Amino acid sequence: MFTKRYNKHIRQWTADLAARTLGRTGVHPSTLTVLNLVLTIASIWWLASGQFFIGGLVVAFASLFDVLDGALARATNQVSRFGSFLDSTLDRYADMFIFLGLLIYFERLAPHAVETLLIFASAAGSLLTSYIRARAEGCGFDGKAGLIERPERIALIVVGLLTGWVTLMLWCLAILSNITAIQRFVHVWVQSRAEPVARRPLHAVERGK
Repeated sequence: MFTKRYNKHIRQWTADLAARTLGRTGVHPSTLTVLNLVLTIASIWWLASGQFFIGGLVVAFASLFDVLDGALARATNQVSRFGSFLDSTLDRYADMFIFLGLLIYFERLAPHAVETLLIFASAAGSLLTSYIRARAEGCGFDGKAGLIERPERIALIVVGLLTGWVTLMLWCLAILSNITAIQRFVHVWVQSRAEPVARRPLHAVERGK
């Protein structure tokens, strides 16, 4: 997680920004969460038509709301479990809509191109990275580990779209996101080996869920 060392400073800066601006408008944090998804859906049109620079700007603008929703919730004491759940759920949809736009473009440009496989691998890695952490924490383990989380993935996507190096961006996403998923899996496995079976929560040893 490349931004881990800066996380405290970023959270403080965004909290101050949200308190000074959005906090005075009375807007609810969940509204920003939904706006992030709506704008990301809108980016599909530009991504699918190959207008990557404009699409990248829209994704970057949408991601700003994703940063500010949590900051606004903390600044206005509106933090809630459902708000966190909504944010995580809509983030997954937003990620998939970005990949959908790229998939439509490359399938129209050159069906069965290598980019199609890279998009699939990137989507799978992104989903598994988030799922492994959520499932691990639900089982009582620490799920935070690995190279890149969603902020780094979005930053990589935006840079790739703005520069036009989309194929290179997809290669990086496909590799790094799946490495992260594997790292998290191993991280949880190591924790499971370090504690007695009898002390693990019952739901931690359930299978097939």
